[in-house]
Amino acid sequence: MNRRDILKGLTILPLTGGIVGKAAASIGGKAPALPVKPERDLFKELGVTPVINASVTMTFLSGSLMLPEVLEAINSTSHDFANMYELQDKVGAKIAEMLHVEAAMVTSGAACAILLSTAAAITGTDPEKIKLLPNLPGPRPEVIMQKTHRYLFDQAVTTTGAKIIEVEGADEMEKAINDRTVMALFFNAAEKSSIQHADFVAVAKKHNIPTLLDAAADVPPVENLFKYQKIGFDLVTFSGGKMIRGPQSAGLLFGRKDLITAARANHSPNEAPIGRPMKVNKEEMFGMYAALKAYLERDHKKEWEDWLQRAKHIGSQLETVQSVKTETLVDPGPANAFPSLKVTWDPEKIKIKPEDVVKALKGGTPSIVAGGRKDHLLVGVVLLRPDQVDIVAGRVKSILQQAT
Repeated sequence: MNRRDILKGLTILPLTGGIVGKAAASIGGKAPALPVKPERDLFKELGVTPVINASVTMTFLSGSLMLPEVLEAINSTSHDFANMYELQDKVGAKIAEMLHVEAAMVTSGAACAILLSTAAAITGTDPEKIKLLPNLPGPRPEVIMQKTHRYLFDQAVTTTGAKIIEVEGADEMEKAINDRTVMALFFNAAEKSSIQHADFVAVAKKHNIPTLLDAAADVPPVENLFKYQKIGFDLVTFSGGKMIRGPQSAGLLFGRKDLITAARANHSPNEAPIGRPMKVNKEEMFGMYAALKAYLERDHKKEWEDWLQRAKHIGSQLETVQSVKTETLVDPGPANAFPSLKVTWDPEKIKIKPEDVVKALKGGTPSIVAGGRKDHLLVGVVLLRPDQVDIVAGRVKSILQQAT
């Protein structure tokens, strides 16, 4: 289930992570602490509906839930000022060290990273070009993309004033490169590619054109954080607020030092550049560092087993309803490549459609977001808090029983 499928599909949305009962050990083997109930309920005060996310990470559903380490980083650094240039230097250096790259920076999400990468490729560190962007004189800069890779977020490219040139196949890509070409963008979660990663990089390198890979939602597996720079991409971006579970508005951009330097010159805290409105506060920088560190240190094998146990636990409860069958599905990725529970039933015995189950879940108390397809219900398990697993199982079971 990639982002394009989700945006085209019926209802699919996000929230947090944990496990069930004794199987509810969290990442790294420690039982996750349940959130402390605050004295002041801002959801209630503002009339905002809390949502249980039995789906996947999506920005409009507030990404994912931040790790305890992230909240600690944010709270512990909110009481002092910091020089933002120094902080980005130090955080970027640590992130680069963890990811084994030349340089890195924290951005306000992957979309910001796309814009900053494009700006960097256009301006370098030339202060006059940075000041004029997106209204540089002369022909528009050009960014090459595969036709099948066009997507909603490539607007971040054209925001810089660049023009997107669509190509199909390596030969067409090579012919499209000219003196106006500044970058080549590869959307990692595209449904089809006429040029594969290595060939895409090879053509660009032949002509000294920087490459950017957008892999926003493409962990797990953790290996993806290292895979694409090894292939040869000059820049790579990941969302920070999805499965890495950092601040939702944070992201990672990493790769070649000269390009990261240029991207930073086009970003806040510099006062005039195109990226100034996309500032990242100090707490988000500290939080993104803490999130990545915790993610890399996590016991990913154990976490995966915990997710499978969740699916099994929910499935065992639902299969007590007549004709219900469940199956654990693992999306092939690269986006959202984790387990979910597929639920089917005999429509002659349970007279409700999957999309109506989705509506009932969303409209109930608490509100639960799940995925509905024409012939099945899809229940996400990776973003549930430990205390929400049985709630989701019970609500789905109740809705199905009432329809018998």
